[in-house]
Order: sequence, then structure tokens, then C-alpha cells
Amino acid sequence: MTTTPADAVAEASASEALYTQQRFLFMTLDPVHIGTGGYRLGRVDMTIAREPGTNLPKIPGTSLAGATRSYAAMRYGKPEAAGQHKKFKGDRTQCPIIYTFGTATGTESDQTQSGGTNQAGTVSIGDAQILFFPVNSMIGPVWVSTIEAVKEAWGQNSLKLPQGSDGDTDTMITSFDWNGELNLGWLMFPVIKGLEITPPGALGERSEWSAIRGRIALVSLKLFSQIVNSNLEVRTSVSINPETGAAEEGALFTYEAIPRATWLWCDVVEDDYKGKFPQTEKQCKIEGAGDKKTYVDNGGLSLGETWSQPLDVVKAGMKLIEYLGVGGMGTRGFGRMRSVDDWVVKGGVQ
Repeated sequence: MTTTPADAVAEASASEALYTQQRFLFMTLDPVHIGTGGYRLGRVDMTIAREPGTNLPKIPGTSLAGATRSYAAMRYGKPEAAGQHKKFKGDRTQCPIIYTFGTATGTESDQTQSGGTNQAGTVSIGDAQILFFPVNSMIGPVWVSTIEAVKEAWGQNSLKLPQGSDGDTDTMITSFDWNGELNLGWLMFPVIKGLEITPPGALGERSEWSAIRGRIALVSLKLFSQIVNSNLEVRTSVSINPETGAAEEGALFTYEAIPRATWLWCDVVEDDYKGKFPQTEKQCKIEGAGDKKTYVDNGGLSLGETWSQPLDVVKAGMKLIEYLGVGGMGTRGFGRMRSVDDWVVKGGVQ
């Protein structure tokens, strides 16, 4: 069962933690498109990644990890650490980016040139799953979720349901006052009002939560996927001929995206059993050029913050997703997400 942030911190502080499970909460500022590669036959040409069991859109952990590593490396002033870093020479444990995310040089010759073997990372970033999904209704936007999703993300005690509601019927349980029936897109639901939600930690004081807490509706699992997939953002674009600068004839295509103002959550597990993370307060200093280029970790300009553990590196990278985005079509105004809050879910102790 999910513990409260206070319980987890107390548990983890009892002795040295073997691992830490940190939960991150995001809100999309732009539509987010994480493509599946190529074109598909169906409602749209370019679909987005989905969970196989539920058919719900998600942001794969690999996409989050790639963006987070790239932006953390940028923040550290060491862009070479964003990739495999094949030409790295020196002690990998002294680079906070490589220590956090690891490196894979592929072949034995690459490893010899880089001065060592592959190094595993110390964090595992999971898929980001939908928590609250915005849908249009007669009273304006409503953020839709399920009992199961809220309890999984925020704990068993986060919900207080009105009497006579269990989430298994074709009704809508709301945190706002409405009598009769209400639509979610093209579907009409009977309303049971009186829902109360208690968010974790200090989230209840955030302006993002204040904006939606009075506009939340819970539906059954069997209908949630239908509601989400029927209300994804779908756009139409056309390829441009590079010679004429005009639209390419017959090159019209459609693509879908998770709409802005969607709330998602994911878990990041820090598994730093070695405990050799270098406390970092400065950026990387690069000396020389070409083959003579050398890196002085923690020897450059001030970071403006202190990285004391791998999770600090992850947080620094995720902050930049708010400005630089994740997924495809970033130059078309897609991909930005804000890290609304994060907290410790569980700490494994000795």
C-alpha cells in the first residue's frame, strides 16, 4: 500500500536507504506526441504510444529518460554526456550524468577507446500514465479519471466517495455540484455529486490543483479508455516541397496527441547501492579541443543548486521539459510539460 510522504521520509531516515521511489506529477502545457513510428491505417495516420492492456495513451519511460538525460547534461554544461559518450576518458563515477544514467559504448573496441567498460545507471524512469484528462462538457472543461487511477497515484486514503457510489456503474462521480445528467464529449452520464479528493503533500496549495479540484469527474474503468481516446487532439498537416516552399500535393497527413492540461504521473527509482555519487555544485569545465579535449567535472561555473544524489540530476533534467519539451514535433509547439510536484513514495532500508 502506498505510504504518505511523511511516513516514507521517516522510514527512509531510520537507516541508510537501499533505494528510493520518487513519484513525479506532470501537467502538459502543450499537446504531447510520442509517436509509434511510421504511418498506420486507422483514425489517424500517426498514432501515439499506448498501454497494451488498457489502450490508454502514455509517455514511455524511455522518452522521459532520454529527454531528462539530455537536459541534465545541458544543465551541467557537458552535452557529450547526453548520448553514449563513447570518447569518455577518466573516472565515470565522477561525472554526475554518467553516474545517474549510465553509458553503453557498444563494442569492445569502443570500450577500450573510452577507457573502460559499460556502466549501468542508478535510476530507473517508468512510463508516465494519465491521471486527470480534460474533456469538454456543457459546463466547460472537466478533468476525468477513475477511482483506481487516483488511489494508485495518490494512495488509498486520497478519495472520499459519496454514499452509494462505487465506480462500477455507468455514472459520473463529481467534485462539483450538478443535478441530472452531464455530457463528457459525446457521452451522457448520470451525476453523483459529493466527491472529495485529498492530494498528497503540499500539492493542495499549488495553483494548478486549485484550478481543477472543483471540476473533477470519476468514471468506470471500462469507459475511461473510450472517453480518453475519443477526445485526443487530432491535427492535420501537409508536407512542404523544399524546392517550391509550397504544400506537397497528396501529402496530407493526420496525427494525434495528448491534449494540454492533462495530468500524468510516473515513478523514478533510485538504486544507488554504491553510494559514490559526487556532490556537485559546479558545471563541467571543458578544456582543449578535438582529440585533446578534456573534462573537469565539478570545475566550471556554479550550477545554482546542489546535486547530492542521482535523483537531484533527474529533477534538474525534468525541470527543463517545461521549456524544451519531450517527444516529437517540438518545433510545431508540442511537448512541453511542467513538473507540478514530486514526493517520496517508499524508501527501501537495511
